[in-house]
Amino acid sequence: MSYKFKREPESGLILVNVEVDNKFELKMILDTGATNTTIDSNALYLLGHDLKDSIGSVEIETANGIIETDIFEIDSFESLGLTKEKFQIQVYDFLAHGIFSDYNGLIGLDFLEGTKFCIDTNENVISLS
Repeated sequence: MSYKFKREPESGLILVNVEVDNKFELKMILDTGATNTTIDSNALYLLGHDLKDSIGSVEIETANGIIETDIFEIDSFESLGLTKEKFQIQVYDFLAHGIFSDYNGLIGLDFLEGTKFCIDTNENVISLS
């Protein structure tokens, strides 16, 4: 299966649509350099999740240093034609930490675990098998 993606004109970032809980659509960045999928806590809250429902927290290393993120379990997380049920994501408050973005988070390699994929940047297509 193949998925056509858009690229952010200024940065070249790969942009993908994500469907959460089979009803909400978000725009996220595909980041193959990220181990885990991370979503902005404000987006999660607007999707109807109670931010008190965290199942834990973890410290992660980013390009800007070590940060602490909360862990949430999402009933359904779909993108690129793949669906993960009971998918654990990291949640971080972008605005509170001075991150201003048009995107709701990033998809990390954990989402693509167990999948063979190829990113064709000439044709802007991701092939999955």
